[in-house]
Parts: sequence; C-alpha cells; structure tokens
Amino acid sequence: MAILEVKNIHKNFGKTKVLKGVSFSMEKSEVVAILGSSGSGKTTLLRCINFLETADKGQILVEGKPIFDASDKRKKSASEIRDMQLNFGMVFQSFNLFPQYSALENVMLAPKLLAKERADFRQNKKQIYKEIEQTCIQLLDRVGLSQKLSNYPCELSGGQQQRVSIARALALNPKVLFFDEPTSALDPELTGEILKVIRDLARKQMTMIIVTHEIEFARNVADRIIFMDGGVVVEEGAPQYVIDNPQNERTRAFLSKLSER
Repeated sequence: MAILEVKNIHKNFGKTKVLKGVSFSMEKSEVVAILGSSGSGKTTLLRCINFLETADKGQILVEGKPIFDASDKRKKSASEIRDMQLNFGMVFQSFNLFPQYSALENVMLAPKLLAKERADFRQNKKQIYKEIEQTCIQLLDRVGLSQKLSNYPCELSGGQQQRVSIARALALNPKVLFFDEPTSALDPELTGEILKVIRDLARKQMTMIIVTHEIEFARNVADRIIFMDGGVVVEEGAPQYVIDNPQNERTRAFLSKLSER
C-alpha cells in the first residue's frame, strides 16, 4: 500500500492555473525528488499536500485513508487541519526559526504544544516534558548540533539554522518529510552539510519528497524523479532515466540549461 497518494490536484490563484491535475504516489521509505523550473508548481504542490494551501480539486490519501477531498466543501476546523498536517513535516527554503528561542527550544515547541492535549498531561506534565526534551536533544545530535542546544538562531550559521529546522520537522515523527529547496538560502560552501543530513535520513529510510535544483544530489539520493513543467507532471521515473536519458523535450531543455550554468 502506498504511504501517500496524490490524485488529480488542481490549484488556481485567481485566473492563474498553477497546478493542472498532478497525480503521483509513493511507498514507505521512498525518496522522490521533484525537479522543474521556477513557476512550474513544485512549491505549490508541496503546500497543497501539507495543507498550507487548499487545493481546488483532487484527493490526498495517506496509507490508503483519504485525508483530503476537494469535493467535500465542508469548512475544516483548525484542529482538523492540524491533524491532517501532522502526517507531514516541512522544511522550508527560509529557516523560519523563532529568534527568541534556543535551538533546543525551537525543536521542542511543537511537541510541547501538542502534549497539552494528552489526557494525562496535568498529572504527568514534568515527565512528559522531560521525555520531549530528551527526544529533541537526540534529534539535534542526529543533525550534528549536540554542541549548539542553547544557542539562539542569531548565533548559528545558515547551515546550522537549517539543520535545526530539519530536527524541528522530525520532532513530531511525520510519515513523510518535505524539503522545499532546502539549500537555496545557503552559501554554496554550506550546501554540503545540509545535503549530508538528507542523505543520512535517506539511509535511515525516511520517506521524503525533495524539491531541488541540485541535480547530482537528486541523482544520488532519490529513488524516483518527478519533473514538472507548467503545473503538470511531464516525466517521472528512476534517476538514470529522467536525468540521464529524458524522453520529453521539456525535460531535456531544463537539464540542458542547468548544465550550462
């Protein structure tokens, strides 16, 4: 059974059609890289799957269970949207860390808020928070920041801030982790440390969708490539086919432009 199924997703902004019927599915532990030029709909697709935007048409299923159907016009409550979003973790282009909190506090924030809904929270608050703290320390160690727990974002490099944001996304144990151009805001010399973290997650069988322009990285880490253009999936398949032997002219043109840089 597919862990994620995206069926015929459409999204318009006014008269502009951004997504025009995108469909794909992925298995548990699979890594999918999405390629495409700016404006092709890659980020909008992630935002629709993660319910930061609401698709105008289509369905989203997680582990065979429909969690979104655009034909259902009933307005979702904030708690319903939150529950749908908990299936996914999102790492943004910009780090979006809270400047007033340390690295550890940034990672602990969402789990602590969610813990307040537990039936045993009042009786076991101290123990629950201690467990959350230990888990988040382990996550920061996992991304190589065990020595930066008490540092604030302004005291961290861009690469370190992005690693905090990765740990934060992992803190709620998502079924699928999304990366939206995770290295685009970084200097080239810091890109490698983020790509290393993502490779390590792939080796540990984290299910991931990665929007990226890092072609060699996509080739090495992804099980499957999806190439988007004009709001549709133009071509998809294993990296050795889509990157090394593309069949669609739009895919070939895109890769040719990147190779000229």
